[in-house]
Amino acid sequence: MGTKQRSPKPRTPRVAPPDVLFLDYDNCLHRCDAYLSDQGIVPSGPGATLFEFAEILDRALQPYPSVKIVLSTDWVSVLGFERARDALPLPSLRERVIGTTRSEDIDEPAFSSLSRGEQIRRYVVRHQLRSWVAIDDRRDGFEPYPEQLVHCQPGIGLEDNDVQRRLAHRLYATFHVWDWG
Repeated sequence: MGTKQRSPKPRTPRVAPPDVLFLDYDNCLHRCDAYLSDQGIVPSGPGATLFEFAEILDRALQPYPSVKIVLSTDWVSVLGFERARDALPLPSLRERVIGTTRSEDIDEPAFSSLSRGEQIRRYVVRHQLRSWVAIDDRRDGFEPYPEQLVHCQPGIGLEDNDVQRRLAHRLYATFHVWDWG
């Protein structure tokens, strides 16, 4: 009789981290800040409409169906995750949203004191992301990875043609899948 051979333990397949777009709302998906009033969330700029540039983002993301959205907007701290997600006017964008940069391991005041780039970096490390892009009107904390930031100017947002070109270039450079067929 020989020794009994053990079967190798079945391995749980590792799931690759998703491709992520970190999304800020104010000065990105609309041209101004927004605030909570008795009438709900309202734009601060005259003539501005909330989410007036959502279709621009939706068109830019169409070639990249695997890209998921993580909310990096302050709307989450004001409204909560579900209401902030559901504020997006297009179902195609809402369906991509998988979470927020906020974390259970840090309280709201401490989280809010972090730079936007640091909030995103913590998410990237925690979820071991390899491919990501951020759309934001803030540059703070993005110094270590400026290529991942698509910066929007306050008062203009995604309406800016140069920003749309940078977004298209960054999405392609980050998420394009080469078919070596």
